[in-house]
Amino acid sequence: MLNLRVIAPDRTVWDASVEEIILPSSTGQLGILTNHAPLLTALDVGVMRIRIDKEWIPIVLMGGFSEIENNNVQILVNGAEKVTELDEKKVQEQLESALEMLKSVKTNKQKIEVSQQIRKARARAQALTMAA
Repeated sequence: MLNLRVIAPDRTVWDASVEEIILPSSTGQLGILTNHAPLLTALDVGVMRIRIDKEWIPIVLMGGFSEIENNNVQILVNGAEKVTELDEKKVQEQLESALEMLKSVKTNKQKIEVSQQIRKARARAQALTMAA
């Protein structure tokens, strides 16, 4: 078993044992099983999946870092959302709104900010489809 702890600035999102973790690392999906080699990696905006028994639980991560050592996985993120906290209609509206805003951006700074909003909305939508 892996001891997983996910910490956001405002709360501890997860603190329990799991069997397997799939992380959205900055270089792609990263699978973590018991006795994984020590690792420190950057995390991208995306969906982390954790397996307990035969059930997969998606959690949206808003970027951060993960440290894996001695079957302990510490994840520090800018933000995290469980699927149970998401409203499917609101997520779809956020995605559509961000895609619409992208058409009218004027500066590179605006484009980066709107692109980040799109990535977050897409991660939320992906998590909802995984949980369905």
